[in-house]
Formats: sequence, structure tokens, C-alpha cells
Amino acid sequence: MADLHTTNLCIQIISTHFGTLTSTVVQTLLTRGRLTVPQLVRFTSLKSRLVRNILLVLIQQNLVWHANSETDGSGEEVLDFNIDECLMRLRFGNFVYQAEELFGVAGAEIVQLVLDHGKLTPPQILHRLNASATATSFLPSEDKTPVVYSQALHKLVSLHYLKPSTVLSHISPRDKRIQYEAEEKAKISGFPTSKQLREAKEIVDARIKMEEEAAEKIGLKRKAKTHFPPAKKRKTNPAKEEDEETVVDETVYFRVDFDKFNIHTRNNLIEKAVEERYNAGAALVMRAILKITEDSQRSVSEIRSDPISLSNIVLHLSSEEDEKTLISGLIQSSSRTMSSGTCIKEYLGLLSNADNPTPVGRTGAFLEFSSKSGGGGGGKVQVVFDVVAKRLRRKILEGVARERHGLEGVRIVRLLMDTGKLDEKQISKIVMMPLKDVRPLLSALSASSLVSTVEVPKSADRNPTRTFYLWQVDVQKAFSSILNVLYKTLYNISARRQAEREYPMLVTVLEKRERSDVSMDVEGLLPQHDKDVLKAWEEKEEKLGVLEERVEESVFIVKELGRAAGLDDD
Repeated sequence: MADLHTTNLCIQIISTHFGTLTSTVVQTLLTRGRLTVPQLVRFTSLKSRLVRNILLVLIQQNLVWHANSETDGSGEEVLDFNIDECLMRLRFGNFVYQAEELFGVAGAEIVQLVLDHGKLTPPQILHRLNASATATSFLPSEDKTPVVYSQALHKLVSLHYLKPSTVLSHISPRDKRIQYEAEEKAKISGFPTSKQLREAKEIVDARIKMEEEAAEKIGLKRKAKTHFPPAKKRKTNPAKEEDEETVVDETVYFRVDFDKFNIHTRNNLIEKAVEERYNAGAALVMRAILKITEDSQRSVSEIRSDPISLSNIVLHLSSEEDEKTLISGLIQSSSRTMSSGTCIKEYLGLLSNADNPTPVGRTGAFLEFSSKSGGGGGGKVQVVFDVVAKRLRRKILEGVARERHGLEGVRIVRLLMDTGKLDEKQISKIVMMPLKDVRPLLSALSASSLVSTVEVPKSADRNPTRTFYLWQVDVQKAFSSILNVLYKTLYNISARRQAEREYPMLVTVLEKRERSDVSMDVEGLLPQHDKDVLKAWEEKEEKLGVLEERVEESVFIVKELGRAAGLDDD
């Protein structure tokens, strides 16, 4: 079950998107755990038919998992709420915006339609979009023919922005893993050893990976062959030729692949971090590397990008405007103008910290040379996503420490993250602060879960008088606490927006603006007082939206990039 702040945020999201009755069912699932349908009916005090209809909507929206309960031997179906899927609804607007940037208006409409309905088949998508295009055919500037939608849908499926929704996707991954591990352990005779258990887990991981790969292949199928004689063969791109020979399977239900869209958010954060640390030229090189390897990036949990050669980067940055940006970001030692290839080599050495072979240099790099030629030679480079993720997450941690405990708290947190476990006397000596000031500061940091203690007993009886107490930064515990605070902030923002929207005077003005006679000429028919009320509300809504976007960015860094950084953040 989720903690209090996550539960409140999920209930607020469901209430906003689906209404209060649906939020009542979700609240019961979040507070009581997985339940059967009769138990849900009893705990929610709603009619059985209404609960079943709500569950159908939640399953259609991928918000509820269902599985057979085998704990009591009855095999009755139980339901569990998908918290991650619910929290991802806060980024739906960003996903539609990214789809429009990548695939145009047609791609954005397809993504928005699938997000609205949870999962749809290609005929359902095209039928709804073609009907909508016919109703708005008076807009000559937008091409909304069926061919445009079909091409956009094929691109979204082939590039994995839409993924198939199978029966296995409605089962909790935790239940699936437990079931597979139980099957593998049943094959072991006698008491299993640690080696056998490790091998069983490896087999389970391989089985789950194979299922995911098999599910991705069912979205496309080969085009039916015609009986016409083949035309004269020409030299074409194999990848493009393969796309032309495949069509979208009309019997498969598709849903949005959030991980693929999250990749673009991660790449934008990396580009922004490079520009903040170096300059626009370095950010331009990083953007080119990420853009070239974008098609091969499948998940934010990846720790490395594919290697890319210098020549590919030079070809991608061959325009005159790019050359000016690259040259302006470097100080030239001679009067001769450097070529774009030379500039890119300098930026690659800068981003890989090739001139700083210390441990700090390695952990501060954005790139890594995959060959043994070093930073100055040719070789191929790849983006180290895990290192960048650790740096961005550490920046969030230090920012929280600075906001709550000042610069002294940041000094202690940085010391413990760089050196490991220390006692309070060592901390006082290194940070050059008196012990009487360090002790209360460590207590305050511990109360915020930013630092924690480790007991090192001198004897087996673990007597407190013969025990060393060392301080450390428990990264997993610290980020878990920060994530809870961020979820609480998002809930407060949503509750504030709803409270502002329910203000009686604003409700009256909004209802007046939606009237058919007023909506045709809002500026001319609304009095000045009503215009002032609307303007004040729009300003408040804009500020709340900007604040929500900043908090959501921090949530993305802490949660999603934590998958690439791993649990062993040093």
C-alpha cells in the first residue's frame, strides 16, 4: 500500500479525471490493498453494478491490475491499483506536446485519443479521427485525410511510441515475478542453495524480457503480397524498405508507451545541464549525440547510449549556424579559425573530462570514450546516463538540504556523500565547525531523513556505551523522503487549483462566458468587472501550472532517473 501523500495525490488525480464515485473506489483499493469485487462493494457502500462499471473504466485506462488469488485456494479474482500509471497522468499534456513536435498535429491527435481511452485498436483510432476531421473540415490549413492519420499511426507504432496491450500487461509485474520464481523453485529438489536461487532469478528475468520482446513484435505485420509483377529493384534504405513492407495489425489494442516519451524529457534535462555547466556550444554537441542515438534509446533505465563516431556528429552539425555556435564557445589560441571537426573534438574532450583523470573528473563527465584511444583520439563516444542521473539527483538532494538547513547543512551532506561514514568529531574537524553547532545540525538533518546513523558495536552484547555511532547519507531513504514531500506539494497545488476554481464569483463568471450568446463576443459582452475576475484567475492558474511543472520535473529526476542511477548511488 502507498503512503499517505501518494494516496492523497492519486485520489485527487482520479477525482479530477473521473469524478468522486471513482475516487471512492480507488481510495478503498489504496487504503485496504488488493480486494475482490464483493469486498469493494461492501467497503464502498456502492451498488454492485456501479462498482463493476467503474472497474471496467479503470481497467480500460490501465489503472487497475486484476489477478487470481491463490492464497486461500479459491482462485477468486482480486484487483490492485496501479499507482505509477495514475501518477503518470500528470504528464499527459507533455506527452501530447512531444508527439506534436515529433509527428505533427496528426500524431498528437492520435496520442491524445489513445490517452483519453486507455487503449484502442487501429480501426477505432482511425474511425474516431476521421469522423472528427470531417466535422472540422472547414479548416483548410490542416491536412486531416485518412492517409495522413494512417501514416502517423504507423510511425508511432514502428518507433514504439505506441505499444501493444496484451493480457500479461494487465497482471501486476510483482505477481508475475512471484509466480515465475515459484515455478522455478518448484523444479529444485531439496533445499535450494544460494547459487540455485540466483540462477532461478536469472531465468525469471530472461523469461520476462522475452515476453516483453515478443509483445513488441505483435504490433506490426507484413503487408499482404500482391499478384502484380515486381518492379525494377532500386537501391533503397533497408530500414525504410522494411517499414514500407509492414502494416499495423488491426486486431491489436495499442496504448501509449510512457517510457519512450520520458526519454525525450531526460534528454532535454541532460542538454539543459550541459548548457548550465558549460555553454551553448557544448549543449549543441550533446543535443546532436542524443538526437542521433534517439531511435535506439528504449528506456530511461539505460545506463549507456549507443557508441557514436565523430564523423556522424560532424555530419549532423554541418550547417553554418551550428558552426558559428561551436566556434563562439571556444577560446582560440591562434588567429586561424578552427574547423567544425576540431571544435567538436574539443567539446567531446570537455564533456568527457579527458583532462581530469581523477575520480571527481570521472563522476563529473557527461560522455565516455568507448575505445582505448582516450579523450584526445578518434574513437566513439557514448552518453553515460547513469553518471548524469546521479549528478542531477544529487543536485536535488543538495538543494533540499540548502533550503531547509542552509549552507552548513549542504557542507555536511556533501562531505558524507563524498567520504562515506564519519563520526561527529571527524565531521566537525573537516567542515571546520564547532562540535556544539554540528550536533544539532546533524539531528535536524536526521529528522529530515537526509542523513542517518550506523551502529558499529565494539562487543557482541551491543552495549550502547561500547558502540560507535557513525553518520552517513542513506541515498535510498533520503530520496524516498524527498519524493513524499514532492507528492505532498503536487497534491497541495491540485487542491489549491480546485479551491480557486470553486470560488462562487468565478463560477458565475465562467458560466456566463460559456453561454452561447456571450461566447461569440466575450470582449464586447462581458462587463469590465467580470473581465478582471477572469484575468486574475488566469494569472493564478498560470502560476500554479508553472509551479506544478517545476515540481513534476523534480519528481522525474528523483524517481525516473533513479532507475538509471540504481540503488548504489555513491
